[in-house]
Amino acid sequence: MITWRPAAVVLVGAGVLALAGAVVGGGPWPWVAAALVVGVTAVVTAVDIALAADPRRVRLHREGERAIWLGDSAQVSVTVHNTSSRVLRGSVRDAWVPSARAAPYDHDLVLRPNTAARLTTTLTPIRRGDRAAVLVMIRSYGPLRLGFRQPSRRAATAGTPGWTLRVYPPFSARRFLPEKLARLRVLDGATVMRGRGQGTEFDTLREYVIGDDVRSVDWRASARRSEVVVRTWRPERDRRVLCVLDTGRTSAARIGDEPRLDAAIDAALLLATLAARADDRVDLLAIDTAVRASVTAGRRALLPRLVSALAPLTPALVETDFELVTGEVLRRARKRALVVLFTALEPGAVGEGLLPVLPKLAARHKVVVAAVHDPELVRLSTAPALPNVTAADVYTAAAAHRTLAERERVRTVLARSGVEVVDAPVRLFASRVADTYLAMKAAGRL
Repeated sequence: MITWRPAAVVLVGAGVLALAGAVVGGGPWPWVAAALVVGVTAVVTAVDIALAADPRRVRLHREGERAIWLGDSAQVSVTVHNTSSRVLRGSVRDAWVPSARAAPYDHDLVLRPNTAARLTTTLTPIRRGDRAAVLVMIRSYGPLRLGFRQPSRRAATAGTPGWTLRVYPPFSARRFLPEKLARLRVLDGATVMRGRGQGTEFDTLREYVIGDDVRSVDWRASARRSEVVVRTWRPERDRRVLCVLDTGRTSAARIGDEPRLDAAIDAALLLATLAARADDRVDLLAIDTAVRASVTAGRRALLPRLVSALAPLTPALVETDFELVTGEVLRRARKRALVVLFTALEPGAVGEGLLPVLPKLAARHKVVVAAVHDPELVRLSTAPALPNVTAADVYTAAAAHRTLAERERVRTVLARSGVEVVDAPVRLFASRVADTYLAMKAAGRL
């Protein structure tokens, strides 16, 4: 293949000859000279291409980061080893999927025979999930850079070392974690004195000190020890918390600047981290018409396993099978547990899918339905003031009012079924879910 340089040489030569022919006069010699220029350029270009290093003799090796948080940057390098006997004057394009935001676009290098160079590409992904390397294309130029040699796409694909960068969810809700942990420490009685109101499970007996609540005195134990002792309490521990993410069609709706599923993932990460710090067992299930992700409580660190499982999760454009959801929850949590279902308060999805199977689930477990509230509905429900109002504004406000009324009706039906509902805007959604968990823990309702 040729570059733009031979064409430029031919055009300049033809222009000079045309100008010379106009000055000197007619005759066949300008055409002969033009043909000579074209022929010499073609021969020199062919020789230049032949002197280029063979890109098929180049060996590639990749190394770098495997996982990052969304919003951070990662560096992945490609080591180019020239095994040919000629100098490699080339351009290397390390291509990734567009959402990886790879930079720079390509790398220029001059590589002597049997030497290697390391080329680094910086990735700044704009989406969570697995971002894959697509292709490493090498273009080898001749000494004059009039032409180049480049392998076919099939050959380049075969020689490209595979690499996948996993982009974790941003976990922006971690900004709430210090406050929630402070409240958890208050519940846990992490103070000098611990009273009856600081927990719901009996912990230990200790000697009475001035200021203790007399209702905490254990009179039988005091009689046996011949001294006044009081009972200390602690919050419930070793309870089961099951986070269920609805990955059906409703999770694909965008609330503000992010999909509903991303807001649910953020809230689930905060809740799981908080519950794990409270010595509760945390499981996670992502499901629609099939189980998309599953994480069970274990001895290994919970957060790395959660973010790794949730990173590649995407909404499925199908109707969620709530009978399957109920069956999976009952199968995985045989003892009483707190089931937090992250879904949407839509009459169609919840009314026809969840409500018929909800009594079976609520009879065995404590159920919380967590949904993201779209503030745009509140804005649309307010029509402009007269005289600027139009018929379209009235119809829009009426539709928004109807949607809000249907959401409220669904909330009422769920509350009558013994289900607690968390309905909050995106910026407060994760915090409200964590507050609900802490309130239940303080009241001993887990």
